[in-house]
Amino acid sequence: MQEQAKSVVQQQANSKDHGRMWLWGFLAFIALSQLYVVRELLAAFALFAIGFVAIALVVTSLYILQKSWELAVARLAVLRHPVINIASVRNLGSVSRENQKAA
Repeated sequence: MQEQAKSVVQQQANSKDHGRMWLWGFLAFIALSQLYVVRELLAAFALFAIGFVAIALVVTSLYILQKSWELAVARLAVLRHPVINIASVRNLGSVSRENQKAA
């Protein structure tokens, strides 16, 4: 009788250990799948961040290029403005002389 009770207790213990093993395996599977999902989400976030940084660099470089071009054209206009005025005064003078000769 005692031998039979001992056998039943041993079977129940083995059954509980087997159930615990499945439970720990299931929990490990859930934890690993969550880590995989987190890793995938972090990888996707890193790719999107790199893409947005690249787009921001392109937009910023185009903006800086446009502003520097604007500044260069403004400085060139300031530098050439007196020359244009002198040339226009000379041309006007020559035109007026031609008009006086013709008259």
